[in-house]
Amino acid sequence: MATNQEVERIGRKLDKMVHKNNTDGALDLLRELKNMTVSLETLQSTRVGMSVNAVRKQSSDQEVQNLAKVLIKSWKKLIDGSKDKSEKKEKNDGSPVRMTSTSKDSCSSEKSNARAESPTDIPSLVTSFPAIPLTTDNVRNKCRELLVVALQTDDDYKNFGVDCSLLAAQIEEQIFEDFKATDIKYKARLRSRISNLKDQKNPDLRRNVLCGNISTHRIASMTSEEMASAELKKIREALTKESIREHQLSKVGGSETDMFVCSKCQGKNCTYTQVQTRSADEPMTTFVLCNGCGNRWKFC
Repeated sequence: MATNQEVERIGRKLDKMVHKNNTDGALDLLRELKNMTVSLETLQSTRVGMSVNAVRKQSSDQEVQNLAKVLIKSWKKLIDGSKDKSEKKEKNDGSPVRMTSTSKDSCSSEKSNARAESPTDIPSLVTSFPAIPLTTDNVRNKCRELLVVALQTDDDYKNFGVDCSLLAAQIEEQIFEDFKATDIKYKARLRSRISNLKDQKNPDLRRNVLCGNISTHRIASMTSEEMASAELKKIREALTKESIREHQLSKVGGSETDMFVCSKCQGKNCTYTQVQTRSADEPMTTFVLCNGCGNRWKFC
């Protein structure tokens, strides 16, 4: 029987391939999964089905796609077998079994086993894994509810057929595992996930989480810079370059002088640099750096 660590290791490698948009080597990992005996508990805790499905959708290799479908189909049978056992146990106990919508879906899926699966069937198989049990902690339950609302922004989840309650529970579970308490750091981590997932200017983050391109483990630990939209990343990069340029103008290649007085420390040990920042017929701009306290200012 394969351990959770072995399956999780493969799942992380598949997620990394999807994130880098390069599925070379995915076939070997899928073959390794096929040779493993995976339990229902392992499928539930590692969420490897989402990783396999994400690789299937991104890869152009027909062999990778076919093997991914075979794996998902075998895991679906494992889930159906678990449901059948629980229903038989209820019948043996003498308790009446009502035909719920879930059992109806199970029956209809069994009838369709004889038919070949189309690519559109795969996401519903992957996202049908049993949910993580609810916690009795009111704070954690409230955080999961807020994550569900964030994941359902703009109704993107309907296009992927994702169970947002399950996905939110898995994200919250990963964050709680990092802190082992619902303290200030835990709440700050949750707030940053929720605000970024709800950001109307950054829908790609939410969609990548919903389709499995970004795993629950990854979204639970991403920094604010990593979650930012492409537009915001460009702005931050430009501001960083500008700050570096201004710092270098004030410090590198300057001339020492005692002509200026620092407004902070009143020292006269300064270095200045003159740069033509305006049109050629206007005077140059002087950047001054206090060598004593590091204060910088512009002298026009």
